[in-house]
Amino acid sequence: MQLLEVLLELPSSSLDRPFDYLCPDGVEVGVGFRVLVHFGNNPRPLVGFVTKVTPTSLSQPQLEEEKGYPIAWIDSVLDNECLLKDDLLSLSEALASYYLCPRIALLQAMLPSSLKPARSSLKGPKVAYESYCELLKDDEGGLTPKQIEAVRLLKERKRCKKKEAGSPAIVKALIDKGYLRVFRQEINRMQLSEVPRSEPFPLTGAQQAVFNEITSGKKEVYLLQGVTGSGKTEVYLHLSSFYLERGKTILMLVPEISLTPAMVRYFISRFGKEVAILHSSLTPAEKYDEYRRIARGEAKVVVGARSAVFAPLENIGLIILDEEHVESYKQDSSPYYHAREVAILRSRQSGAKLVLGSATPTLETRAKAEAGIYGFCRLDSRVNAKPLPTTEIIDLSRPSALLPSARMFSKRLIEKIKDRLSKGEQTILLLNRRGYASYSTCSSCGYVFVCPSCGSHLTLHKADMMLKCHHCGYVAPFDGSCPECHSPNIARAGYGTERVCRYLAELFPSARIARLDSDVSRIKSEAEDITFKMKGGEFDILVGTQMIAKGHDFPLCTLVGVLLADVGLSIPCFRSSESSFSLIAQAVGRAGRGERKGEAVIQTFNPTNPAITLGAKQDYDGFFRVEMQNRKAGNYPPYCHLANLIIGSNAAEKSIQAAAEIKANILSQGFPGVFCLGPLTPYFELEGGLYRRELLVKFKDGKGIKEYLKKLIDTLSGKGGVRLYVDVDPLDY
Repeated sequence: MQLLEVLLELPSSSLDRPFDYLCPDGVEVGVGFRVLVHFGNNPRPLVGFVTKVTPTSLSQPQLEEEKGYPIAWIDSVLDNECLLKDDLLSLSEALASYYLCPRIALLQAMLPSSLKPARSSLKGPKVAYESYCELLKDDEGGLTPKQIEAVRLLKERKRCKKKEAGSPAIVKALIDKGYLRVFRQEINRMQLSEVPRSEPFPLTGAQQAVFNEITSGKKEVYLLQGVTGSGKTEVYLHLSSFYLERGKTILMLVPEISLTPAMVRYFISRFGKEVAILHSSLTPAEKYDEYRRIARGEAKVVVGARSAVFAPLENIGLIILDEEHVESYKQDSSPYYHAREVAILRSRQSGAKLVLGSATPTLETRAKAEAGIYGFCRLDSRVNAKPLPTTEIIDLSRPSALLPSARMFSKRLIEKIKDRLSKGEQTILLLNRRGYASYSTCSSCGYVFVCPSCGSHLTLHKADMMLKCHHCGYVAPFDGSCPECHSPNIARAGYGTERVCRYLAELFPSARIARLDSDVSRIKSEAEDITFKMKGGEFDILVGTQMIAKGHDFPLCTLVGVLLADVGLSIPCFRSSESSFSLIAQAVGRAGRGERKGEAVIQTFNPTNPAITLGAKQDYDGFFRVEMQNRKAGNYPPYCHLANLIIGSNAAEKSIQAAAEIKANILSQGFPGVFCLGPLTPYFELEGGLYRRELLVKFKDGKGIKEYLKKLIDTLSGKGGVRLYVDVDPLDY
């Protein structure tokens, strides 16, 4: 017999340990295999993940006597090979310890849907095959004309798909006569578009200096801080060639799915079929095929979004996180991992170089670079010495500055858009708010349209006449009337990208206008199509959310307008200034990347806020000095570490009481340098049917407090109707 230690698919803290099961001798099973097991009184079998296999000569009764508890047999083994190599298995263990989450949750995050240790994987896509025919002999004697036609086709092509060889009857007859052999071959459902091969651009002196520093330097991690348009992507490509030539593999991460097609195109143009892609817009079948292709070693370069950090690459030489400051690298549900921290651990495991690239790096990353923990490389000017855009800040609190017919626009911005249209140049308008109207109320009875699930204001989307919650995803159709009194007198306030496009169409009827936000990009390839057409000059104005501010290169764009620069500053979060600065600086950087000089117009109600004034100038160093003082005064990262304890219950009173007890429990331990703030009511109190309270734990050294928090989770979570989650290194507190 074999004694297996198995992690069960249930990501519960109380079950976060392996359970013993027996497997008959002779059945092939190993660490990293999935097995089907029964657990407790659950009539349905569960999927488990094997973490240890121990051969034993003892009988089942002897083992049970030795262990002191009954041991069940597995139902079956689901795999014929190990799903995760040793490096990813040990990575899952390290991450579970760091993020205080069940290890099975990390394993489920690492694998595509068909391979997850979960029951749902049993219904996921499997290997796809195509049947082919191969000619065994070409003697045409005694064959019908149709059969001769099929034989001659195969004689010319050597082999072809079975369905192409002829009708089923013809093929069967030729098989029976010994003319054809039919065999199956695995096919890849992921089809990448053809991209012409391109030659590397020669590096500038500054780019070459960065390349030399990273390839010959001794640091594990390098920050590459380069202003927008400085040629960071070309450095990435040259670095990738360097490590590929030395037999290494490359992991290239981008923060947004909308940026993935552009980066894929760059890499395919250089490295051809060695490139694989992984991101959430792929179908489960496509992701399954790409994952297996990577695991087989058929792809040497992986380009993808956050979850691609778990790609089963071996012998990694280089990991790149482009736009490392972007918050989408952080998973916003359990397990709350950050791709940057995972990449740091993977690079340490494999001895790979990790490059963190950004024009506006996070304060934590820049602080580590300045302290010498990371290598620090800079590209302080654009390629070919192109100037940065000139900027103008418009104070929205001055009514005279606004366009009377559409007060979301300043007169100055409209003048500049007209100028660009007359010159055949492009304009990008950024508004980090989608939809048509962000607030709706009934003028007759005062009813306010709010989400029944979380209490957030519902946003009206006119494209499909739906009311949508941008926090929890709730949607409801809207017929234009009040659900309480049925009055058609609905007042709307606030505006989003949809409404901006409508006003622009009225102001500039002949302009070609496109919109790019998460509503549009839900349709596969739509975002890629829009950015491709924008780059080709098929649109005059592109309106979008933060998706348009990162990584795109539109040579004909000479004007960027930020319609409401204050949106991010209103968020109650210690990172709101940093996020606003980054978004403005990145957006401004989209202008003037071609031959013509760029301009930017920033509209704001806070024209003297440093995040806005310094973001408009792309003055990262100035902002870094100001914001580091604020972080130090408030004792926030990088001057401490954070853990956000989220306490939820179906009754608000229970959450309040549990939060107070947990805080008292933490403070009673007397950990040095540990502070606990709260309990606080989060911005969205109700989520998933649970009333939530939060405790923010600040600490310098995490060893003692994190061990204690892990025990606290195991002890309290799920008991008394209270759930406890811990988000280590939260972004939005």
